[in-house]
Amino acid sequence: MSYFVPPCNYGMVEYDLSRSGQCHQLNFPFLERLNLKTVIYLSHDEPSQPFLSFLEDQGIALIRPLGLHSDIPEASPMSEAEVLFALQVILSPQYYPLHVMCNFGRHRTGTIVGCLRKLQRWSLTAIFEEYRRYAGTKVRMLNEQFIELFDTDLVRIPVDRPTWF
Repeated sequence: MSYFVPPCNYGMVEYDLSRSGQCHQLNFPFLERLNLKTVIYLSHDEPSQPFLSFLEDQGIALIRPLGLHSDIPEASPMSEAEVLFALQVILSPQYYPLHVMCNFGRHRTGTIVGCLRKLQRWSLTAIFEEYRRYAGTKVRMLNEQFIELFDTDLVRIPVDRPTWF
């Protein structure tokens, strides 16, 4: 009997767009069933070698926003450039099915999804409720403030975009 164990804080964001925290070998059979084409990796840490091997074996592309390769502390808020980069990937159907992940699937992933929700014209109340559901007791007010002040006019909406947008 096979078991399919989702990564921590796994959730569906939209059709063919999912989110989670770091993936471990126990999660690989679950991820395999998603038929992913791309993973956006938002952690400052380097991906584990087993995870990189899994991605290579499955033919899944790994995308990391540029600023995440630096020595900035993990707890620092995401930059506007990192968020804009991630949103451009999320709004491009050629990367789908797509998975967004960070260490625990809380803060960085939550910031990206929160900005996407703002772009989708969700109310701030609904956006913060979703962010807090994944962040639990570890809510960061700076992330909520970033989402609230995020200027959606900076995002280029492609003509060819996901059908759910």
